[in-house]
Parts: sequence; C-alpha cells; structure tokens
Amino acid sequence: MQDFENLILEQLEEGIYCLTLNRPKVLNALNAQTIADMGQALNIIDADKSARVLLITGSGEKSFVAGADIAQMQSLTALQAKSFSEQALATFRRIEMLDIPVIALVNGFALGGGCELAMSCDFIFASDNAKFGQPEVGLGVTAGFGGTQRLPRLVGRAMAMEMLVSGRMLDAQEALQRGLVNHLYPPSQLLEQGLKMAHKIAKNGPVAVRLTKELVQRGQDLDLENACAMESDLFALCFASDEQNEGMSAFVEKRPASF
Repeated sequence: MQDFENLILEQLEEGIYCLTLNRPKVLNALNAQTIADMGQALNIIDADKSARVLLITGSGEKSFVAGADIAQMQSLTALQAKSFSEQALATFRRIEMLDIPVIALVNGFALGGGCELAMSCDFIFASDNAKFGQPEVGLGVTAGFGGTQRLPRLVGRAMAMEMLVSGRMLDAQEALQRGLVNHLYPPSQLLEQGLKMAHKIAKNGPVAVRLTKELVQRGQDLDLENACAMESDLFALCFASDEQNEGMSAFVEKRPASF
C-alpha cells in the first residue's frame, strides 16, 4: 500500500478499504497536499477490481475534518482560490462517482470542507458527538467545495440556506433528524458499525451494487421518465451477467449466493 503525507489508506479486509485523513494537530484540515493525496488513494482503489466498499474517516477523537486549511487559504489570490476549489470539487466528485459505495464515518467536527467531503460520500454514519456546518460566511467567503449545492439536496433548501448564511452548526441528533446522517453511534463503535454495513454491502452482487450506485447518482439529475428508462436499461443489463444467474439460482435453491 502506498504511503501518503496526510492520509492513511488501509485495506481492512478483502474488498473493504478505509481512508483516514491524518492531520490531527490541525483537526484534519484539508490543504492542497491532502486533496492531492486523496486523488492518489482513489486511483489505487479504482484499480482494484475486487474493491467493494470504501470507508472515509478522520484521525483522532475530535474531528472528521474541521474544514479547509485557513492558514493556507489566507494568502491565496483569486485565481489560486479558484484552482484550490476546482481541485477539491473534482476529487469530491470522484468520490461521489466511484464505482463502489462510500460511507463517511464522521467522528467529531465536519465543518466547511469536512461537511462537504462527508456529503460527497453515499451516506453518513456519525458519532453522537459529531457536529456539521458550513461556517464559511464568517470568514468572508462562500462554501467552495460543493456545500451550496449538496446541502440543499440533502436537507432541503430552507434549512440549507439557514446553515449557509448563518453558519450555525447541527449537532449529531439534529443532523440525524434532518436526514443528513443515516445512523448515530458512540465514538468507540463507529468503525465497527461501518464495517458491519460494509459486510452487508460486500456480500451482495458487486455488479448490481455498482449499477445501483450509478442509477442513484446519475438519475437524480434527470427527469423521472428518463431516469426510469435508464433504470430499465441497467436492470436488463444485469441479465447479461453470471451474477444474476447465481443470485436467482441461489434464491430458488434456498442457499446463500456466492458472488
């Protein structure tokens, strides 16, 4: 496994990867090098055809990612700021469109770029001390890593506007109530619960899981008629795979499927 300056990429079990943001002294704040490291880690996962699930979390007990690195951003020119934003947006979009499901394990603060990173994952498990927010306006800037676009899609326009223009944070319980988070767990159980979900995903047909993610990600920006037509096409495509034959044969024969 490749070594990185600001993150740790581990294969916890066959097909299950964990990417840990590892700048605990600055609460795992995102700088350009960390985002570049993430891109390289995604290349490794992309190249592994046995990969089934990716977990993303932060090191330490306080923070998932506390935001972008303000010390680095403070002196940027407008063109440099645009380049930094585009670098993060491209990397987060890669996470969103990765072939396999990606689960954010939010252990503490997920603010600014950290909230935006978590939202680019397919869903979020959080510790019960987690906090989510987009406080950029307090620094005199807008969100720059997708927050103004993904947050309304997840919590609704009005709540997203409230968070984005006031900078107020959601605690873990409210994030759960608003639909930003799927499940809450004590911090000591977060990775264990993430692994349990990864096992549930990994035992299913890998082609079917990948096509399901593609349908959800691409279909949400289509009108219903065209989205359903795409679903019909990919549903039919599944019948060209050995996976469909094994899955349905196992069901009829009342035995576990072997994918």
